[in-house]
Amino acid sequence: MSGTTDSDVARKPDVGKCLARSVADALAEDPTLEAVTLDRARQTISVATLGRTNIPRLTERISATVQRAQQAGGVRPCSLLAGQINCQTCGQPLAEFERRRITISQDADKTTIARVTCPTAPKFWRWRDIPWPRVVQRDVEFLEHAEDLNEWKTQLVAAILCGVSGLGAYWFRAEPLSIVGFLLAYLAGSWYTAQEVWERLRQRAIDVHFLMLAVAAGSASIGAWGEGAMLLFLFSLSGALEHFALSRTQREIRSLFREAPKSATVIDEGGHEEEMQVERLLPGMRLLIKPGAQFPVDAEIAKGQTACDESNLTGEATPVEKGIGDNVLAGTINQWGAVEVLVLRPVSESSLQKIVRLIREAQQQKAPAQQFTDRFGTYYTYSVLGLSLIMFFVWWLGYGQKPFTSMRVEHSAFYHTMTLLVVASPCALVLSIPSAVLAAIACGARHGILFRGGAAVEKLAAVTTVALDKTGTLTTGELRVETVESFPPGREAEVARLAYSLEKLSTHPLARAITRYGKQQQIQPLELSNFESITGQGLRARCGASRCLLGRREWLAQGPHGQVMAQVPATDAGLSEIWLAEGDLLGRLVLRDDIRPQARQVLEELRGEGLRTVVLTGDRKATAEHLRTELQFDDLRAELNPEEKLSEIRSLTAQGQRVAMVGDGVNDAPSLAAAHIGVAMGARGSDAALEQADVVLMHDRLENFLAAFRLSQRARSVIRQNLVLSLGTVVVLVVFALLGNISLTKGVIGHEGSTVVVVMNSLRLLFVGARKHSAAPMGKGV
Repeated sequence: MSGTTDSDVARKPDVGKCLARSVADALAEDPTLEAVTLDRARQTISVATLGRTNIPRLTERISATVQRAQQAGGVRPCSLLAGQINCQTCGQPLAEFERRRITISQDADKTTIARVTCPTAPKFWRWRDIPWPRVVQRDVEFLEHAEDLNEWKTQLVAAILCGVSGLGAYWFRAEPLSIVGFLLAYLAGSWYTAQEVWERLRQRAIDVHFLMLAVAAGSASIGAWGEGAMLLFLFSLSGALEHFALSRTQREIRSLFREAPKSATVIDEGGHEEEMQVERLLPGMRLLIKPGAQFPVDAEIAKGQTACDESNLTGEATPVEKGIGDNVLAGTINQWGAVEVLVLRPVSESSLQKIVRLIREAQQQKAPAQQFTDRFGTYYTYSVLGLSLIMFFVWWLGYGQKPFTSMRVEHSAFYHTMTLLVVASPCALVLSIPSAVLAAIACGARHGILFRGGAAVEKLAAVTTVALDKTGTLTTGELRVETVESFPPGREAEVARLAYSLEKLSTHPLARAITRYGKQQQIQPLELSNFESITGQGLRARCGASRCLLGRREWLAQGPHGQVMAQVPATDAGLSEIWLAEGDLLGRLVLRDDIRPQARQVLEELRGEGLRTVVLTGDRKATAEHLRTELQFDDLRAELNPEEKLSEIRSLTAQGQRVAMVGDGVNDAPSLAAAHIGVAMGARGSDAALEQADVVLMHDRLENFLAAFRLSQRARSVIRQNLVLSLGTVVVLVVFALLGNISLTKGVIGHEGSTVVVVMNSLRLLFVGARKHSAAPMGKGV
């Protein structure tokens, strides 16, 4: 092993001191973060976000970034403004920041680091100030808590032990043995419940667990040991079933992802191979991936050909052919070819980790109905305690019943109070919604449908109109360049080179196709400056002294080439075109994007469900009308830019429609946010679309939207069933308890029995659609 030389040290970037590099990493990790401004003189930090974001997590990330820079030697801006090729702080090339589409501006003591975006985007940014971090020297290791998936088993064992001990004590009525049996039953049945109560009491709060323990203790105090043991058995059994539902949810989610590799083979500039931990991989590094190995990070094929098994991320059962310029996703498997790839982003920012983060956030977001029951449950618990106390005195002083001692012909006031406490406790109500939501999220995740919380599960069932983007939604999104043309002919190579040079800085699906074409043809890009994205039109930049335009026909036709372009017929229906002009150079690239084979059937089934279908596209009307003829959807809006798409969504909403917007690109993000519910297509979708979406169709299958809609309807039906059952049981049992016409034993069986039924009813959602990729079975029946 060779030692580290001084030159090696000089080449290593000083990441800790480089503010720009650290903030650029933060921008890459959080798609909702658009810009960061640091004022070192005033010691203030301002962040700009777009869309829904986790403010505490964002504040923690930015504060930690600045704090690390302070600890490493002070917050210093990256020196890229004076024409340097490399950053003076970290040594990183200017081209690397441009590749990551990051801009850095300096104004006295203010440094602003932002994404490269369209001119209109900053109008939608929301600026927030966060505290400037204080430097505190400490060594803290943050460990992520992994919930024990087998905890339900120990809870079930405790519940069974409680039941067996209680039955044994009931059958062996000899005084010492029965008491020992009941005590063992109480200990086993209350073991986990007591822990819950203690945690809540430390927070100065009580809930249904406290009521159950109080009733069990009260039952024992008046000699009703059997009723108390039965209560604890049924309550602990329902708790075990609840944790079983949670563990199934976690297991279904974890089963989506294979064990990720811990190291990768890095190829240095000299061609030498070295094993490196995946956490240390940086964008631009070259890796060797052998046949049968997983891709450790999102990367781009630089050498060789192969096929990838993407079934765990995209649901595609058939291996996908990959060649130079194609992207591969972390966690997918290299089937047969040894390939060299370039790292696109760190492992923490991979598509796999992005999906994991979305799932974790989903489990923390509650449905609106659950938020109501959570608020209602706290007040209800106190109300039940108050009512029980009042009724104790009513039965004792008003009806003349013995306060604590039950007679053979008449129960005591305390006995009736315990019965009222049991039947009025909201156990089933508290579990009715979260158990169904968790089961629906787990079932969806198993089939590649990620609901981002309970609200999404409820909202999707209520939609009346489905608005769909064309590219990447109704079509495969895998565009390919068919032809390159110049006018007059003979300069096709110049057109292809300039188009590749422009589009390699963009992220639109058309850009990805042209970039892939350029890499496959081994085209050398030109150096461009003043790059700018014009929303809904195209791209603009300067190549030397001349201006380059690339975009829609209508936009370029407004320039000096309009007369020539008017003589060129439009492409055939089903093809897309993108025009390029630079000085006297004029040309176009023709691209093809195939319609998804399942699209027509899905749209027909959506109409069968009573949903109106609307397609929103930026394509010209002729191409859009061809699509309408092929797919037979209800309404069409063509030649729309992102702002016009947003206006169409708002217009449909104003008409009283509850709109589900289905899209996959950056230009769909505003519409996804404005819709009643946003649905993003596939793990390959843009970060902006995934962040704005309420539902993610991870398997990149349009038919999964139909499956998601039906699963959402079924979950809503189960929630309603649970609410009717839980509330109805409470009302009926409370009435009988107030009249004194129900025993504690029957009250326990009725109340806890309804809790068990509610949990079991919710668990049915876990087994919906067991036949993978079959949408119909997921929605049939209730």
